[in-house]
Amino acid sequence: MNKGIAIYPGSFDPTTNGHLDLIERGAKIFEELVVAILRNSEKSPMFSVAERLQMLRALTAHLKNVRIDTFDGLMVEYAKSLEATCILRGIRAISDYEYELQMALMNRKLEPTLETVFMMPADKYSYVSSRLVREVAQAGGPVKGLVPEVVEQKLREKLDLAYKFHDEMHAIKPAGVGGKEKKRKKKA
Repeated sequence: MNKGIAIYPGSFDPTTNGHLDLIERGAKIFEELVVAILRNSEKSPMFSVAERLQMLRALTAHLKNVRIDTFDGLMVEYAKSLEATCILRGIRAISDYEYELQMALMNRKLEPTLETVFMMPADKYSYVSSRLVREVAQAGGPVKGLVPEVVEQKLREKLDLAYKFHDEMHAIKPAGVGGKEKKRKKKA
């Protein structure tokens, strides 16, 4: 086990089975793993920071060396405030690697003592991303096996409200729309 604190930063909107895979494996490698939810005011998340905190805390309660936290601003500043020595990042594909390599090099430039460790998720989660899960769920598709059951339930609750509102709005039709209209005869 590596001494020190590692940070696994991300939006976790929503938490996927791929995230959990990395959290559980990271917990075996590092003395303490801080799963840090980025508070980004420029994005419109599906789940609030409080909802994501609640879900992640429930999902990682069995991991005694994992702590869930939030941060905003530069991740390297947050890492310094915790005296973290490492950043854990997941890589699913070449496109992830290119982006993550740039971030790791910039982080090294900003804080040379902070190392980055890349981990690949288990094969069965290599295509899973929060963005794809949101898109599938919003389209009414199944997300079973892509996210933990608690997240699946929260997605269903959140989207059921949206679908019910959508259905109710479409049930109210303005006069003359969707019904039979009487044709007026032109008088010559």
